[in-house]
Amino acid sequence: MPTFAPPLARFTGRLLRALAAIATLVVVFLATIVLTDGAGSGLGAWLTTLGAGGAAALWRGRRRTRAARLGPFLPVVVAAALTAPVLIPTVPTDRRHPPALPFVATQHWSLATGSRVAVYHYPPANAGTRYPTPLVYLNGGPVRGISLLDHRFLQLLAGQGYDVYAYEPAGAGRSDLLPMGQYTIDRSVRDLSAFVDRLDQGKVDILGFSAGAVVLTRALADPGAAERLHRAIIAEPGPVDGPAARIEGPEGRPSARGLAPDMTGPRSTHMPRYAAAFGLMRLGLLTPDTGLIGQAEGDNAFTAADLGSDTASAYCARDAHRIPVEDTAQNFSFSPAASLRIQQTVKDSPSIAPRLRQSRTPAMLMIAECSSQVRQWETAVLADDPAVQRTQYLPGVGHHMWNGLDDNNDRAAAVITAFLQDKPAPLPNYPTRDEIPAFLRDRK
Repeated sequence: MPTFAPPLARFTGRLLRALAAIATLVVVFLATIVLTDGAGSGLGAWLTTLGAGGAAALWRGRRRTRAARLGPFLPVVVAAALTAPVLIPTVPTDRRHPPALPFVATQHWSLATGSRVAVYHYPPANAGTRYPTPLVYLNGGPVRGISLLDHRFLQLLAGQGYDVYAYEPAGAGRSDLLPMGQYTIDRSVRDLSAFVDRLDQGKVDILGFSAGAVVLTRALADPGAAERLHRAIIAEPGPVDGPAARIEGPEGRPSARGLAPDMTGPRSTHMPRYAAAFGLMRLGLLTPDTGLIGQAEGDNAFTAADLGSDTASAYCARDAHRIPVEDTAQNFSFSPAASLRIQQTVKDSPSIAPRLRQSRTPAMLMIAECSSQVRQWETAVLADDPAVQRTQYLPGVGHHMWNGLDDNNDRAAAVITAFLQDKPAPLPNYPTRDEIPAFLRDRK
């Protein structure tokens, strides 16, 4: 045993030094990507790292024999092999739009803002009852395609006599991309106004869900946009401005986050290139328009499974083991970089409360029992918008209120149609403005 101890110790020491050198070079590579914002698809960072590693290897081997000088280069070679996959795209780098849907035609409208968006129209399917005011749906995201689950809900509303239109925001689904710098929350509001003008049917009713509810709320605070709106349904809004985005507080009743089985299917974040890009973007270390991956490549790479627990957070804890499949791999579309860019412009925006207090468009707020949204994001809209006529607190549902489970779609539709028709609400008006403090205190 004593005879082999010194050689073993020397081998272990060399191995640990080599592993430390490899880890250091990988860290240097990632740090250089951050410093250069991924310029040249990361190639500059890779070459810089190899150059630094090579120089260090030469310095370490300067007093060794000719054969021994090659040893310090081994960690450099290994680090080069480990980091090279970050440079190599594994999906097309030009945008690949989802295929056409078999049950609804995809129209493409060019808006006055310069956006070209995919539009879906569900004419009234009820021969006996048809409502004259078009209903426009703004989906969640931001910059996410409309899921098949949402399409089914829109068909339900059309079946009750509503003339339903929906469009996918610029950069999402089958809509065209924008330059990254043009993705802003204000641009989203301008696109909504331009869409209503292009529709050319007078004022419209709007149903905005999640990020779509944020766009709708900001439109209500914009007199030019608000004059195009007949009635507004604000469903589960996220933060509408910078002050709201900084609020930390209670959410709704427990969601299925952490309880539901992991989503199945391929994940782009299991591939080094996209794990590095999306991870560093999410940490704020790369900008949305990073040179590491292009917008189109990122959109093509991102999958539903990459959303992870975000999907589970949209359902009640009691539904953790029966969460429906919201979309197919072929129809799913999400632009992570553009989404982060729009969210940042919301965080950077000043309070819209003074302008929202001038709103006169009849509005309704929808809140889910198991909402994963910060409650004050929702109650702030109720507090600041004097034109919110009723609040509907939907029991037994999470953030995605129309989810195809049980009678949830019918219940959500009943709440929506009662408001659009100015009929008595099927649920109590709760919480009222006066009840907001107790609502937050009781963590309802």
